[in-house]
Amino acid sequence: MSLPVHRSGELDPAERGRGFGRAWREQVRRSYAGYAELFAAVGASGIRGWSEQAYAETAAWAPALAEEIAGVAEGCGLPEWQVAALNARTEILAAAASNGEGECSTSVVLPGTGLAPRTVQTWDWHDTLGDGMVIWSLEPRAGHRVHTFTEFGVLGKIGVNSAGLGVHFNVLRHVRDSADIGVPVHVVARRILDEASTVGEAVAIAGSARLSASSLITVATFDGERGEVRGLELSPAGVAELEPDGTGIFLHTNHFLDAELSAGERTTEAESSTYQRLALLRRRTHGLFSDDPTDRARALHAHHADGAPVCAHADPALPAHRRWQTLATLTLDLAAARLGVHDGGPCGVSAQSWQWTPAARRATAPKS
Repeated sequence: MSLPVHRSGELDPAERGRGFGRAWREQVRRSYAGYAELFAAVGASGIRGWSEQAYAETAAWAPALAEEIAGVAEGCGLPEWQVAALNARTEILAAAASNGEGECSTSVVLPGTGLAPRTVQTWDWHDTLGDGMVIWSLEPRAGHRVHTFTEFGVLGKIGVNSAGLGVHFNVLRHVRDSADIGVPVHVVARRILDEASTVGEAVAIAGSARLSASSLITVATFDGERGEVRGLELSPAGVAELEPDGTGIFLHTNHFLDAELSAGERTTEAESSTYQRLALLRRRTHGLFSDDPTDRARALHAHHADGAPVCAHADPALPAHRRWQTLATLTLDLAAARLGVHDGGPCGVSAQSWQWTPAARRATAPKS
């Protein structure tokens, strides 16, 4: 099944937001209603105050993106703070000290000179929010195109831009996460897509944000000759840069790998499969090196019976806020600057199931 696609031509951020909000009025409103139920289920209180603080932090750090949030709210007829809450959902859940079983497994491989990085990830989230996915193609400035997979009302998440820079996204949890709400991590990911063309520029953007919740933003680039990848572990305790191993492989799930930040790890082995998933990925690197995105996705085809639920399926016996499912499988084609999305987990991927955005740059022919 194809995901909804929204293509924005507006260069003005407020107008771009209004256009999105008008086009997807009911979907954005349902998205907020779904998150309001999730927030209530995990005991989050003070949602409006936290959301208004997140909006204020966004306005100070990325004014254009705050204008876009306000535009979405105006377009769909929601109060501004409710659309701000969607963009700050990670911060609100962190403030409520909510934990979870899963959330995403990412692989980026550097195959060698002249070849673009080969990427794939799962996006795991609550099955009750599975109808909230959307692909948004936009132009934040003239000549710079962004394709992002996100949720209705959220400005960005996983994506790629026409400079050949892409981002993958995994949640992390740190003891320093707090209710002193900072810049939303989803806003950080979107600003990187809007403004950065190199890993160094992405690092500078991420490092300039005051954060209250943790996440991993994996930044990969390809300039037509050379690929690069860095994993940016973002936390209120600091930002760590992780490099690929000596064979060009970068793997990450949902726990800190940096030695200093991992000392404040809040996710435990008893409550999450993150450690088992990372170990399984390390056993499947052959498939992750493939130049075929379907082969890479199949390397993520693993359930509990295989040793780790990289491909997660919701248990209907559990309450909604404790049910996790792989809602999407994603890959980035950095040579052509396009995003590929499969609606569902790796166990359903086929060569025909990918939904691709248009190329945003001229593809570079791979060198043999």
